[in-house]
Amino acid sequence: MVSTMRIVFLGTSGSYPSPKRSLPSIAVQLDSEVLLLDCGEGTQRQIMLSNVSYMKISKIFITHLHGDHFLGIPGLVQSMSLNNRKEPLYIYGPRGTIDMINSALMLGYYTLTFPIYLHEVYPGEILRFQGYSVRVGRANHPVPSLVYEIIEDDLVRIDEEKKRKFGLSSEEVEIIRKTGKIVKDGREIKLDDIAGGIRKGRRIIYTGDTAPSEEIERMAKDADVLIHEASVDSSLEEKANSYGHSSARQAAETARKANVRYLFLFHISPRYKKAKVLEAEAKKIFPNSRVPDDLEEFIVKVRK
Repeated sequence: MVSTMRIVFLGTSGSYPSPKRSLPSIAVQLDSEVLLLDCGEGTQRQIMLSNVSYMKISKIFITHLHGDHFLGIPGLVQSMSLNNRKEPLYIYGPRGTIDMINSALMLGYYTLTFPIYLHEVYPGEILRFQGYSVRVGRANHPVPSLVYEIIEDDLVRIDEEKKRKFGLSSEEVEIIRKTGKIVKDGREIKLDDIAGGIRKGRRIIYTGDTAPSEEIERMAKDADVLIHEASVDSSLEEKANSYGHSSARQAAETARKANVRYLFLFHISPRYKKAKVLEAEAKKIFPNSRVPDDLEEFIVKVRK
């Protein structure tokens, strides 16, 4: 079970940075654990300006191996080592990730103080962790590219009346959650005996770079948050699509068809000094659209 699910937009530009936007990187804090979605150049400095602790990053998920999405990793790893990190770091990415990241980690002289585990993952895989899973999808981009969906585990709600009936303390309820049952006063009490329905887990979809995709639309169905690239406005749509990118209008169409709760547009082309033109275009189709500023935060709340 996750109490807090917080998104921090560390970098929202695309291809190269602008004076106001750093390269792609998004932190998702799940209580005390931090997941990093992409890690463009300059990410570690953005982290220093945020409320995120880079020492709390447990996993990095790379969408693809264009430089603006992973070149921040060598510097981040070296800073972690300089601060004597001991906890392992897990890095996931598409085909080619192991060779590419191993090469990047060889840059410069430094002493690595912690283990790094590299994994290549593929569309259709589901990675299961404590309290959440990460589902892997396919992006529509010229190089091997992935979409990641963070899925909080569903939670069985506890019926307070049933809990009182069995005389259970909160500690005993947590034992039942973990083990499935408890024996009290000679009676076996199972989770089903005190259940009061299911709280569906929250879901965040992160597309990385992609042209419009029906697969992403299906993957994002009824999600809480869709973070979809929107490099350009609709006047440049055809050219953007040919390079595996989307317009703000197309991102909004995906959000509308998928019936998500919130749409955040990112990977904003540096050509836009003010990205409100993209936000306005998206809002016409999907009102809950926003272009976040760098370092902006968003709490994903539990649905009632």
